[in-house]
Amino acid sequence: MEELRIEVEELSRRYEELGKSERRRLARLKRRLEALEEEKKRIAKQDAIDCKYMKEAIRQAKKAAEIGEVPIGCVIVKDHKIIARGYNRRNTDHSTLSHAEITAIRKASKKLNDWRLEGCTLYVTLEPCQMCAGAIVQARIPRVVMGSMNPKAGCGGSVLNILQMEEFNHQTEVKRGVLEKECSQVLKVFFKKLRK
Repeated sequence: MEELRIEVEELSRRYEELGKSERRRLARLKRRLEALEEEKKRIAKQDAIDCKYMKEAIRQAKKAAEIGEVPIGCVIVKDHKIIARGYNRRNTDHSTLSHAEITAIRKASKKLNDWRLEGCTLYVTLEPCQMCAGAIVQARIPRVVMGSMNPKAGCGGSVLNILQMEEFNHQTEVKRGVLEKECSQVLKVFFKKLRK
């Protein structure tokens, strides 16, 4: 983009010397530069939104840590509002199904009175396992934002990528690494305390 900006500035300085074709080229380059700058602004705005909601997911993860659970948190957002929250409660509930994502999906479905969570974004502090990734696909959630990856059991790109398998009738847009250090730190602190 910087090279394009320099070229536009150089041609603009010499505008009076330019022929018709060069002036048309300059106009095209200006439009392209404007489009790239708009896209950059849009991405920065989305990044800020994603960080805001990931911080909410981290708060949920800390709730899990407070009750001795592996700290994984999740929030589901629709129309810029959190409609559901969840955190890991497997040991507390004595249930394999009590993952942060499953809890949040259940609450969001109840709130919307629909199993389809179209138009929602799911934020989760740790890459989903196979069960949660499958539930996300089944719920038709169009976008998932992850904090840290799970190289041993993650199914959002590490071990498998269930969220984006072309063989399924639904694929999810995935954004990885949002507040990754903060999400990883919550897990590190928890496991360090556990080992003592």
